[in-house]
Amino acid sequence: MEITPKSSSSALGRLCRKVSPRKTKAGHHDVEGPIENPTTCSSISSNSDLQMWKVFDFFDENGDGKISPAELQTCVRSVGGELSEEEAEAAVEASDFDGDGLLGFEEFQKLMEATNEDNKNQQLRDAFGMYEMEGSGCITPASLKRMLSRLGDSRSIDDCKAMIRAFDLNGDGVLSFNEFTIMMR
Repeated sequence: MEITPKSSSSALGRLCRKVSPRKTKAGHHDVEGPIENPTTCSSISSNSDLQMWKVFDFFDENGDGKISPAELQTCVRSVGGELSEEEAEAAVEASDFDGDGLLGFEEFQKLMEATNEDNKNQQLRDAFGMYEMEGSGCITPASLKRMLSRLGDSRSIDDCKAMIRAFDLNGDGVLSFNEFTIMMR
């Protein structure tokens, strides 16, 4: 299951922009510092946690502290994403660790982290595809030279070999996808 936004920005990012910083529901505090999550009693102190809580709060349309598959589907659609009823149910089921059929804050947070990781992996695969020698499954010095030239950075084959050598973990003279991933992180 993948939450697929229609534009290049993520569904999470669009949700974060859509959620007003002043939006509160009963039991939620609109403060600058740490806040207490009333459903999990965990402290939310970092900006990203606060942002995630605001997104969770936005998804939790009925304010019960849990996100249902229908709420997940509605909110993803509201920011231009596509998520079928079956996909929403599968997403909740895959992330529902307590078996209640709903997502609490921690479960929602893990789902969003997994979705963001999937998006990063797809971006890496797309980038790798631009550099790899067609059909070879690896980046060769020649394919690296070709792509760098297209990007306006002409390099010699020896320079490209040296660049590959720095991340070539198995010493075969080319970069596999796994080696490329390590290089890009």
